[in-house]
Amino acid sequence: MAISSPLKFLFVLISLSFFASSTIAKEFSIVGYSPDDLTCIDKIFNLFESWIDKHGKIYKSIEEKLHRFEIFRDNLKHIDERNKIVSNYWLGLNEFADLSHEEFKNKFLGLKAVDQLPEKKQSAADEEFTYRNVEAIPKSVDWRKKGAVTPVKNQGQCGSCWAFSTVAAVEGINQIVTGNLTSLSEQELIDCDTTYNNGCNGGLMDYAFAFIVSNGGLHKEEDYPYLMEEGTCDEKRGELDVVTISGYHDVPQNNEESLLKALAHQPLSVAIEASGRDFQFYSGGVFDGHCGTQLDHGVAAVGYGSTKGLDYIIVKNSWGPKWGEKGCIRMKRNTGKPEGLCGINKMASYPTKNN
Repeated sequence: MAISSPLKFLFVLISLSFFASSTIAKEFSIVGYSPDDLTCIDKIFNLFESWIDKHGKIYKSIEEKLHRFEIFRDNLKHIDERNKIVSNYWLGLNEFADLSHEEFKNKFLGLKAVDQLPEKKQSAADEEFTYRNVEAIPKSVDWRKKGAVTPVKNQGQCGSCWAFSTVAAVEGINQIVTGNLTSLSEQELIDCDTTYNNGCNGGLMDYAFAFIVSNGGLHKEEDYPYLMEEGTCDEKRGELDVVTISGYHDVPQNNEESLLKALAHQPLSVAIEASGRDFQFYSGGVFDGHCGTQLDHGVAAVGYGSTKGLDYIIVKNSWGPKWGEKGCIRMKRNTGKPEGLCGINKMASYPTKNN
């Protein structure tokens, strides 16, 4: 977007005065701004500078900084307008506030569309749903509190969400069976699981589960750390300890009751449509915003519950701990739609582990 010379001069002038002062860093509210910040352009500039400092942003030129400011200002307008309308959740100025929505979608999703992949493999040895005969489940479950969920990770600008979704589910069942919470390697899946999955260009969780079974397990995160980019498969790490699974199963499609039956017993890999603009800036609450069911992002369901009459599913994302509620989002359930909010009931699966 072109910026006029007077505006550019104003930006430089305000920037210089901001840096020259010794003002203490702004205290950010729950959404990252206050109504006073929106009253005039110089206050928006100051807010932008505070946001840059908070998130450690570095721009290579004044032109890039001006470009990012215009995007920031547009995003701030969207956030503020939406916060005046929505009631069950709120949006905030997170680290993605200088990215256009198209940039965000291109960099931070990564579930390969099912229709772009070969026909899905059969789930393990049979297609029976393990938890089909479960009758009663708890009113709420939070696998984070049960010690089966590792800290939120960050996929960075690599479309590897499918690997993070897979690993979260495997970490969960491994802890439930063995009592040990072990952080596992997404990078190994990105580098080595290349028959159907495509590294930073997307993939599918069921294929990753199948790879872990055939590969004899998955290495620990510390032994095969994440690079935020595609690397070369390192088979020399074979002598190091691995975590194994026995197989995997799919949850019956578009069936929230089955999803909750499975989720009551272990964390799940799920797919959602996360390309809505509100999703980019989600900061807290029970999300019930607009989204479709064109699955484009792999995440992990790690619990469910209710608050103030709103039923929700707890979803662990892979955009770092600063996004959402410490890296997670509560997504409304009982929407009356079989596919669930953002399609969360369409493609859920889980690994199995015998010992």
